[in-house]
Amino acid sequence: MKTSPDSIRYYFQQEKRPLAIVTASGLLYNVGMIASPWFDGQLAQGLYDIFGGHSTASDMYRLCALYLLVILVVQGARYFKRLYVRKFANNVSLAMRDRLYRRLVQMPSGKLAHEDTGSLMTKVIADIDTCVEGMRKATTEVFDTGVVMVAYLIMLLYYDWRLTLCVLVFPPIAYVIASFLRRRVARAAALSKEKSGLLSGVTLDRTRNALTYRLYGEETNADRRCEEALQQYEQAMIRANLYENALQPLYRIIALTGTVLIIWQGGRNVLGQGFTAWDIAAFSTYLACFLKLAVKASHGAKLFNAVQKAQVSWRRIRGFFGGEGQELPAPRPMARPAVLRVRDLSFTYPGEKSPVFSHLSFTARPGEIIGITGPVASGKTTLGRLFLADVPHGGHICFGAEEIGPGHRPPLGIVGYMGHVPELFAGTLAENVRFGSTRDISEVLADVCLMKDLLDFPEGLETRIGPGGLRLSGGQQARLVLARTLFTNAPLLVLDDPFASVDYAVEAAILESLRRHHAHAVILLISHRLAVFPKLDQVICLTGTGEAIVSTHAALYRENDTYRRLYDLQHRGGPDGVKGHEPPAAGQLPSPPAEAPGTRSTPAEPAGRTAKNISEAEKGCGRHA
Repeated sequence: MKTSPDSIRYYFQQEKRPLAIVTASGLLYNVGMIASPWFDGQLAQGLYDIFGGHSTASDMYRLCALYLLVILVVQGARYFKRLYVRKFANNVSLAMRDRLYRRLVQMPSGKLAHEDTGSLMTKVIADIDTCVEGMRKATTEVFDTGVVMVAYLIMLLYYDWRLTLCVLVFPPIAYVIASFLRRRVARAAALSKEKSGLLSGVTLDRTRNALTYRLYGEETNADRRCEEALQQYEQAMIRANLYENALQPLYRIIALTGTVLIIWQGGRNVLGQGFTAWDIAAFSTYLACFLKLAVKASHGAKLFNAVQKAQVSWRRIRGFFGGEGQELPAPRPMARPAVLRVRDLSFTYPGEKSPVFSHLSFTARPGEIIGITGPVASGKTTLGRLFLADVPHGGHICFGAEEIGPGHRPPLGIVGYMGHVPELFAGTLAENVRFGSTRDISEVLADVCLMKDLLDFPEGLETRIGPGGLRLSGGQQARLVLARTLFTNAPLLVLDDPFASVDYAVEAAILESLRRHHAHAVILLISHRLAVFPKLDQVICLTGTGEAIVSTHAALYRENDTYRRLYDLQHRGGPDGVKGHEPPAAGQLPSPPAEAPGTRSTPAEPAGRTAKNISEAEKGCGRHA
């Protein structure tokens, strides 16, 4: 029967080969375990016969050699069983982590923001480990406890079935107690997980906001909250460990109580006064066999506790493995270039009445670059995120024949996205671009003007950039994320403020590379810097009052006060001035002439932009056409 990833059975089914080897080697090992008490009895009988003159030392040597050979075979089977149980556990752990990480990455940002960071870390790290450990122990104990106990039971019944029925009353009592304490063990385990997540969250908050706490004199209160969370965690862990570890000796004592009856009734059997006539070998074998069975029975009770803890962890993370049992959307091939059609697009924040923007419609073809701008908090970033299909909106976004948006298939293989905050991990430069791919990345690095920077890195592409890219400058971080986005080769690129930390010459060179080497894609360029907007095919201006205007740079500059003010502030040395620009001389920047919609307008170049510095920037940053 086919199962889904939100079922434990799914992960057992995925590991059939290692489990088959575990089964074969486990049966051989655990059935062979009954040889140990049998040889113990034979050795005791052999020693008794030597003292009585009924046997010689050579008989003992042969028995010892046979015992050694059997041990080698049994322990060899044990080695393979443990090896493949560990492989099974490792494979399951990797599979669970992979699915959980993929699910977290695909979660809508709004839903992810409601997850407590510490709790999320516990789910990702601790809960999967606990769950996998429970699966490993269950797999191991099926043989080390279940199979071997059956083998021991058959041997005990063979030697004296009446005595066996008497002494086997005690091991089940250990199981009954373990079952009785099951709820308490589960509650203690769940509480320890909860307090662990709380401690992680408080610790992260304390370190992340250390400067703020110090400036506002709140360090003492923050430290007190950390101390309280630590104390709660310690108390919860002590209680959980007490239930897990302190009960084990109790289970063993109860299971071993039958030893007293064996010594008494077994002695009568040796003397010929009991249920069955025994010799020394039979008594020794029976006693050794029962001791091993009782110990295994106590392990089985402990297994109950481990499985209960695993069940608690599985309930916490199960929702991340496909919701209602559905598979994660499978990655699909990269989409082909197509026309982007946006019709009557609108967005309103939950609980608000006035839309951030509304009635936005435009069409973009492969090779076109569409600029998106507007005042602060006008909805530029929000508009870009609508193309990721994780924000509810009105209207329709269609790429070719496929619609993008909530309720439709995620835009995997269609959209390449660069957020306005660079997201980098503590790997190498190459790893942050490739994400596991083996393709050459030199072309996209040249497109974003990073090839020259590589000369300053000690290990080139293999230079480790630290958490969040802390070893890079702000401009290098932004260009590295832009290179990653371009590397996807997606036919629809959404670039949120990619030029915020670069100078004008580099900005112009990158734009030229986008035109020349990514003409297959529709590019949405979100920016508050408007230096390159005269070169763009269309411009979308969000006014901040709910209006979205689609036109050309020239028409907007002529007809829209908001856009003209933004452009003039930057090109006349205003507070939003572009880094590297000098204010032009009076009268140097006239209003652009009127032109037909859809054509590009190029106003007079601001001072500081010369053919020389642009060509040098392109020479150092671009790649050969």
